[in-house]
Amino acid sequence: MQVILLEKIDNLGGIGDMVKVKSGYARNFLLPKGKATVATPENVARFEERRAELEKKAAEEVTAAKARASKLDGQVVRITAQAGPEGKLFGSIGTMDVAEACSALGVEVGRSEVRLPDGPIRVIGEHDIEIHLHTDVSASVKIVVESPDQVVD
Repeated sequence: MQVILLEKIDNLGGIGDMVKVKSGYARNFLLPKGKATVATPENVARFEERRAELEKKAAEEVTAAKARASKLDGQVVRITAQAGPEGKLFGSIGTMDVAEACSALGVEVGRSEVRLPDGPIRVIGEHDIEIHLHTDVSASVKIVVESPDQVVD
């Protein structure tokens, strides 16, 4: 299925690119979320009229994401969780916990923006993670997981 991208999408293309994607990906993700439109002659003409508006909106989003990234980059976020004597957590620290802890710093972070490279955190200690704020903007954050009984420096 041929679609016109209305915003930049990782591993697919940028604004205005006409790409061929699987029809299920287009119907279930790109079209409902407003990230693309079907490439018909009418839609191509309509897109060309709106191109400047869409590019301006995309530039504003990147600027806002860079501002958020500058506040987050290099921050140390402390999360307290119950752990056993050998340092294994009772449960785990997931994306929601990290997003809430980052939001407590004063920068709103959504659950979908948190990238945990090794899956949920299951041990106390320091963990480097990435917050993916926009297609082009990411911030590195250090998560320090502590137990009330065993404080890690």
